[in-house]
Amino acid sequence: MPFLSPVVQRTMAVFELFAKERRELSNSDMARLLSVPESSSSDLLHTLHMLGYLMRTPLTRRFYPTGRLFEAARQISSNDPLTAAAQETVEEVARKTGETTYLGIRERSVARIVATVPSRHALRYTAEVGERYGLHSSAFGKALLGFMPREDMLADVSQLNLKRVTPRTLDTVDAVVANIDLGRERGWYQTRGESGVGVCALAVSGCLSGRVVGLSVAGPTERMEENHDAYLAVLLEVRDVLLTHEPFPAPKASRPDRAAPRPRERRKTLS
Repeated sequence: MPFLSPVVQRTMAVFELFAKERRELSNSDMARLLSVPESSSSDLLHTLHMLGYLMRTPLTRRFYPTGRLFEAARQISSNDPLTAAAQETVEEVARKTGETTYLGIRERSVARIVATVPSRHALRYTAEVGERYGLHSSAFGKALLGFMPREDMLADVSQLNLKRVTPRTLDTVDAVVANIDLGRERGWYQTRGESGVGVCALAVSGCLSGRVVGLSVAGPTERMEENHDAYLAVLLEVRDVLLTHEPFPAPKASRPDRAAPRPRERRKTLS
């Protein structure tokens, strides 16, 4: 039966610690921060140094990661099926809306962008691959939470750090749950100035390449409100074509200015 390897666990903890501290660390620093004997820390750091994953400063003899781990991760990411599928998806939405479009996944207690296309407008919202947003304060973060069975969503929201990003950020469990329930009922999610002042975003969720994803379009509030129905229709269309449906029963999405559609076969191409 597989078991948790302490060596692997400690090795990953080393890199997570460097990411948190953002500075060179000595062997004694590492031992103290990891709560391990200095001899164990020394063996671990020496091994990673000899393998080329850590460098050592010539005077202070402190350690810091090299670019080797980043390069390995970059090559893995470039061949991830989700990356190509995500980019195609956001390009389709951006082509039809002209607004900044991004697709993200959940990463522990945050939502992380994995693909994005910038708006064609001079005045626009910007988003970068790798940026992380609060699940409670972003439209695509809410969409990721709303994709979950409600009992699991309730448990997760109660454990989140509901930090206020702007004065309009929802920062209580009841308020966040109520907002997500509204999104689940209508089939799409929205933020108005909750993750950025003067920014509005719309989002939907689904599965892509076996991962739960949130797909969002965002821009200046005035322009987003003027084009709300058109942008939402594009998101719903792309979701229906490129994303698979929820793995559990959920209310049908309401579509702007349209009667509820009759059951039909899943479309294979976008117009």
